[in-house]
Amino acid sequence: MARGGSQVTNSQQEKVRCAGCGVNLQTKDSGKPGFVPAAALEKEIIICQRCFRIKNYNEAASVAIDQDDFLRLLGGIAATDSLVVHIVDLFDFEGSIIPGLQRFVGNNPVLLVVNKIDLLPKGVSTNRLRNWVQKQAKAQGIRLMDVILCSAKRGTGFEHVIEALAQHRGDRDVYVVGATNVGKSTLINRLIRDYSDLERELTTSRYPGTTLDAVHIPLDDGHDIIDTPGIVYSHRMTEIVPRDVLGAILPEKEIKPIVYQLNADQSIFVGALARFDFVEGERQSFTFYVSNGLKLHRTKLERADELYAEHKGVMLAPPSAEQLADMPAWTRHRLNVKRGQEMDVFISGLGWIHVNSTVGALIDIHAPKGIRVMLRDALI
Repeated sequence: MARGGSQVTNSQQEKVRCAGCGVNLQTKDSGKPGFVPAAALEKEIIICQRCFRIKNYNEAASVAIDQDDFLRLLGGIAATDSLVVHIVDLFDFEGSIIPGLQRFVGNNPVLLVVNKIDLLPKGVSTNRLRNWVQKQAKAQGIRLMDVILCSAKRGTGFEHVIEALAQHRGDRDVYVVGATNVGKSTLINRLIRDYSDLERELTTSRYPGTTLDAVHIPLDDGHDIIDTPGIVYSHRMTEIVPRDVLGAILPEKEIKPIVYQLNADQSIFVGALARFDFVEGERQSFTFYVSNGLKLHRTKLERADELYAEHKGVMLAPPSAEQLADMPAWTRHRLNVKRGQEMDVFISGLGWIHVNSTVGALIDIHAPKGIRVMLRDALI
């Protein structure tokens, strides 16, 4: 529903775009984005075949998004007078934040909406969370106007998002940006239901890149909320696993932390997705914050390689043995937690391991090549 097309009306423009993902509709090639049968063009609200399959069958077709168009869209925000809402996933904070965001948005103010707070155990201090988020964002060079903690899925904190938009938007459009799977479309659907007379909803799913083009949602004052395509970061586990594994690694409800008391030379497998080795240090405990759908398995470090070779894809799963053949081989990351530090071991898209002691530890993480693994200040 972008403005600027003088030869067509808003309603005509909406007719040629998918109401679910924003892509231009076409009837010629079912293998390309935006395909609809010709008969579907007669419907009041039109969604492309891909969105139809996601909504009705939880099935997505792979489509390629032109990266030049995507960067042009994102880079064009700097030339506008807009409020930028950057949505990040608290479960995958470092994996979902856009480090070069300030370069793209110029001097436009940034509102950071931190989604999925419902995944954290109850009792976590919201003030501590907010301070942690502000510190991490500052380290990424992002100048924030405000930080809002919410759960788009549960509706928790949603009123604060609305209040912040009303307070900071002024007479401007709102651009919503973020990585894939951070909950952008879920949040915008709440805006559509509560603050717009549109009858459509954006397509939401676990599949990366659900929104294929900018989707414009008109506001009563003549301005728009613009949902941009999700940025695909290959350093996130969610981008490299097979689609039927996404359900296991993306938490749907509150995470149940699992605590292990470990001696040095012990290992923990997270399915067949990663391995945590406690290489050196005093006996201490580590808390694993991963999806409840993943199974953890403890063994001795000296047996870890053999165990993986014999049981990957079966006892150590997901993924299955067949799926592992199509994934990158593991690479090792050595992390040194110094004495006195309160740290997390973060594995992008998979979760994190809190080092409960401050006596120091030498840790190895084995994960698919390219996945971001790092030490960070403790979240909890």
